Amino acid sequence: MRNLIKSAVGGLLLATAMASAAIAGTTIKVAYENNPGEPVDLVVHRWAEMLTDRSGGEITLELYPSSQLGSKQDVTEQAMLGSNVVTITDVGFLADFVPDLGILFGPYLSDSPEALFSIYESDWFKEKEKELAEKGVHIVMSNYLYGTRHLISTKPVRTPADMQGMKIRTPNNIMQIKAIEAMGGTATPMPLGEAYTALSQGIIDGVENPLAVIYGGRFHEEAKYLNMIGYLLNTSVFVGGEAFFSTLSKEDLAMIHETAHEAGLYSQELAAANDEEVINKMKEAGVEVIYPDTAPFREAAMAVYTQFPEWSDGLYEQIQGQLSK
Repeated sequence: MRNLIKSAVGGLLLATAMASAAIAGTTIKVAYENNPGEPVDLVVHRWAEMLTDRSGGEITLELYPSSQLGSKQDVTEQAMLGSNVVTITDVGFLADFVPDLGILFGPYLSDSPEALFSIYESDWFKEKEKELAEKGVHIVMSNYLYGTRHLISTKPVRTPADMQGMKIRTPNNIMQIKAIEAMGGTATPMPLGEAYTALSQGIIDGVENPLAVIYGGRFHEEAKYLNMIGYLLNTSVFVGGEAFFSTLSKEDLAMIHETAHEAGLYSQELAAANDEEVINKMKEAGVEVIYPDTAPFREAAMAVYTQFPEWSDGLYEQIQGQLSK
């Protein structure tokens, strides 16, 4: 009997110790608009596994796909107010805090992920990262490859003229809005989670996004023309708030950043592997895949680079110089 009591007490003490350790640990919520099974979801699951393993369970990620915590803007605001949350975003959104960053989301800026990611490792970007931190934004991962953005629509698009009068869902950032408008479309900003319903109800005529996101969002059920305009090589970042990340130890921060970088490398592998498979699935679902001459789209989109007087002088030339190295 005494042994049973000692065993029960020992078990209770162990359970209490484990509960205390869990309370003492760090939990970070990861919010994203993408659906389970899409590349973003696969990458954050890999990140969560690596971080749990590396930290011995002391740092855990809770995953919230499909806009469960709100839109990208909603989550970013939560983070800046001190919440323990991170989300995937683009420098097109971060341009609201540091205008020069918007150029990295410019149309047809580069066809090379390697060249673009070299900018994110540059002294120029590190300076912008400091400016973001001063505004309350903490970059957690800066090497996520979201993919090349194309257009799925309810009618075929072979030239910029075909986009005239078409309402195209875009994220609510000024660079993509201007890019779609420069190519002839009518940009219609809305959260990704609202786009399927808007497409099915005829509120919009098309959605631009990388192929895996278009397929994962089932937009091919409502729109049967996949137009491979490839207007934007979409690199992304995961961000949180300085208010939360400044409370973490240097060791924990390093662990979070290191595993985030490794997860970003995994995203690049996925982006390279998935496109052909997705195109075949689209064709099987009755989608017509159109490969237009992108030169007219590129020429029309170049007008965007003259529309940001708030940029530093010579910024476009500076970035092109770095991309060509």
